[in-house]
Formats: sequence, C-alpha cells, structure tokens
Amino acid sequence: MAKKSKILKYRKPLNLNIGMLIFAAIFIYMIFSVYTYLTKEKIQFYEVADGSIVDDKRYTGIILRQETTEYADSAGYVNYYVREGKRASVNTCIYSIDESGNLSSFLEEQNEGPGALTDQDLSNIRRQLNAYSTAYSDESFDSVYDAKYTLEAMVMEYTNFNALNSQEQLIEEMGIRFKQVFTPVSGVVSYAIDGYESLTVPQISEAVFDRSQYARAVTKAGQRVEPGTPIYKVITDDSWSVVFPVEEEDALEFSSQNSVEVFFPGHDLVTDGVFTIVTGSDGKAYGKLDFDKYMVQFVTDRYVDFEIMTAATEGLKIPISSVTTKNFYLVPVDFLTKGGDGLEDGFNKEVYTEAGTSVVFVPTTVYYSNDEYYYIDCDKDQVIQAGDYLVKPDSSERFQVGITASLQGVYNINRGYTVFKQIEVLAQSDEFYTIRKNMSYGLNVYDHIVLNASLIEKEGVFVYQ
Repeated sequence: MAKKSKILKYRKPLNLNIGMLIFAAIFIYMIFSVYTYLTKEKIQFYEVADGSIVDDKRYTGIILRQETTEYADSAGYVNYYVREGKRASVNTCIYSIDESGNLSSFLEEQNEGPGALTDQDLSNIRRQLNAYSTAYSDESFDSVYDAKYTLEAMVMEYTNFNALNSQEQLIEEMGIRFKQVFTPVSGVVSYAIDGYESLTVPQISEAVFDRSQYARAVTKAGQRVEPGTPIYKVITDDSWSVVFPVEEEDALEFSSQNSVEVFFPGHDLVTDGVFTIVTGSDGKAYGKLDFDKYMVQFVTDRYVDFEIMTAATEGLKIPISSVTTKNFYLVPVDFLTKGGDGLEDGFNKEVYTEAGTSVVFVPTTVYYSNDEYYYIDCDKDQVIQAGDYLVKPDSSERFQVGITASLQGVYNINRGYTVFKQIEVLAQSDEFYTIRKNMSYGLNVYDHIVLNASLIEKEGVFVYQ
C-alpha cells in the first residue's frame, strides 16, 4: 500500500514596499481632508454696502374719541338705515324698531328679490371691498369681522331705504306699525359698543391695555332688543387721540418734538400727530398722539398698532454676526514717527544688547486713533510687546507699553487673509448694524468681510473666497 504524500501550502511572504506605504498615507490623508472639509463650518464673506437703518418705535394704543351712545327706548326688532362709518346730520333716520317683527320680515323678503341694490349701491360696496383688500394683512386678521359688520350695514342701509321708498304704500296697507328713530346730534355713526365710549385720559391705566378682557357688542339688523339696550353711537368730532404705554427713554426722546410722523400699518397710512406725555389714573406716564383727520378710517377700531417713524441713520451696512472685539496696546499720539525713508509709520523702541542700549525704528500698523492714543496690535507675535519702552521722537521721554483697550471691528479679507478693521456703530436692527463711513483705518464700500467673525481666531488667517 502506497504512502499518502502530505502537501503543504506555501504562503507568499507579505511584500511591502515604500511606494505602497506612501500611497496608503496619501489615501488616508485625502479621506481625512475631505471629512474635515465637509464637517467644518464654511467661512463666508459679506460685501459691505451703503445702507441705512430706520429705528421705528412700535406701539399699541387705545383710541379716544368724543362718542355719544344712544339707547333703545322701547322693545322690538331693529332695522338700520345708515351704514357703519357714515356721517349723519341731525334728525337723520338711523334705525327703526317694531314690536311684532313684521317690518323685519317684510324687508328681508324685499331684499331677496332682484333690484334690491342699484348699480350705484353695488359700486359703493365694491369700492369698500377693494379698499379693505388693499390694506389687509395677516397680522390684523380680526379686522375681517369689522369689515363684515361694515358691509352688512352698507347692504342694510341701501336695501332698507330702497324697500321703504318703493314699498311705502304696501307697508301701510299691510298695517305694519314701526317707529323711526332719528339722531339728536350730527356725527359719524358706529354700531360697535365696547363700554369705552366715555373713557378719558385721566382714567387711563394699565388695565385698559389688557385686551384679554376686551369685548364689544354689535346689535345686528333684525335682532330683538329691550329698552335700555345700546343701539349705536355717534362720534361728534373729527379730532381723536391715541394713548399708549411708553418707556422712559422713548418719552425723553420724543418730548423735544411737538409733532412726530406716525405710520398705521393696518390702514397703510402715514400722518403727523402731536405728541405729549400724560399721567394716567395709576400715576404712570403715557404717550398721547392727537390727530385732527382720518378719524373715519378708524371708526371701528378701539386698539390700534402703529409706529413712530424716526430719521434714517445713513452709513455702511454690515451683519451683526460679522462684528467682534479685539484688544490693543495704547501709545500716546506724540510718540509716532516716520522711518528712515519717511514713508512708514512706527515707533522708536529701546533695544538691549551686550553692547548696550540702543533705539531702533519699528514699523507699526495703527488700527485706530483718538486725540490721546494710537491703538496698536498686541498679539504675541508682534515686535512691540508689554513692558517695552518707546522713545518719543527728538526727546529722551520714554513710555512703557502695557495699557490696553478693546475695539469693535470686523475681519477684512480683501487680500485673501484676515485683517482687523475698526468700526463705529451708529444704529442697529435685528440683523444689521449701520456703521460710520469714511473712517480712518476703517471699512469702505465693496470691502469683503467675514460674515461670521466667531469662526476666526486671529488676524492673518488665509481665507479662500
């Protein structure tokens, strides 16, 4: 019997060479670089532009007017003949009231037929709708109900008058008895009653600005009322006021102005108002704006949002995120000198060697100056450091570097690397600063700056735009 031969598998030795090692190192480095690039927050730039910020003050105020409320003197069903916001003269028929409700049923039947509204009536309603849709905004959605009541009153005025004029004989034949009510004073008519009709400035307090408890009643056409029910009110004067809570600093700012420009966003209206400070019943100060026109546009409003417009601050516009602070050494202004070529600014610095003490000129970048000091860099890699002595030109007077102060500024990247530029903020909005233009050592229009300064640790960092 033949012996079985044992076959052993020969293992090839791992043959590593320098080329494979270099390739592997390069491959790992590329993976690491790609990962770092994808995960690292990118440095973006912003181009400086001319701009302005209007620091308008936004408030909510309560409207005060000369209002006279009229009440029902008998029970019955109400029908209106004057629309909301219309001016009525003395002895104008405002509404009628009948005990049985037959007139309301009759008018409702007449209004459903063709010709209830004339072409002129439809044109007026269309104009009212266009005016409302133009001024509408989502922020004032509650004004939809005011518009609804106004349109209902307009339609009721037109249809009721048309029906009464054309069917007067039929009404008499049907034996419908009703009482017409005439306004005792002239003015603008409104059907929204909220209990603030007699509110005056001395009665103002913080409580009247709590809108969570605010409610108003509108008696609709065809509704039954009892004696003493408030039916409508007449606004007897075109003058009106807006009273609003005001901060002390705002009161001081506006107190020097007799008149301020006011913008009402909900009505797309800009007008001038007389500004005064008044004291409420709670002893607190409130702002008061007086107007002598446009009252009719606010006839359905009790509270109103508005802005007091201020002058625009002109300058350079930069994002708030681009601003940072940096510390600098302060050197007296009379220590600055010129180099041997007369072109470079710098300081004479004392240098100590084995041969003794000497004075050398050190070129230095100045970042900012005022009447007393120059601001120079205090990074650790700079030639001038804390403790160094600077010598005044043409004098033996010395100054030891050490006093520091900080400046607001941004990182300019026009040259491809970060350079700190000082700024002076003039005004601020939610996202932007307006800064002074034409500053020495400052920014210019079209300069490129780092959008997010928090990503930069120091000057001299290369940034690829």
